[in-house]
Amino acid sequence: MNVGICTLDLYIYNVNSLKEKRSVIKSLINKSKNKFNISIAETGENDKWQKSIVSFACLSNDKKVIDSTKETLIKFILSNYDLEILNIESEIL
Repeated sequence: MNVGICTLDLYIYNVNSLKEKRSVIKSLINKSKNKFNISIAETGENDKWQKSIVSFACLSNDKKVIDSTKETLIKFILSNYDLEILNIESEIL
């Protein structure tokens, strides 16, 4: 069994308050959970308007499936939300 863990540092455009930021992050988390069957949560930068750290994990017997899920999720996030990914940290255990 392999576990893939990935952390994304996000810069969110067009938000002017924590309430707007939380709305974007909540939508991102809920849609990602439903579409990709992963565990995902906001893990940092909770008090900043335009920055967020989101981490997710997925399980599989094949490392290629984990890599594919990670790449597909990143493309999904970039195509559906007005944000920039500043940094990506990932590992497979």
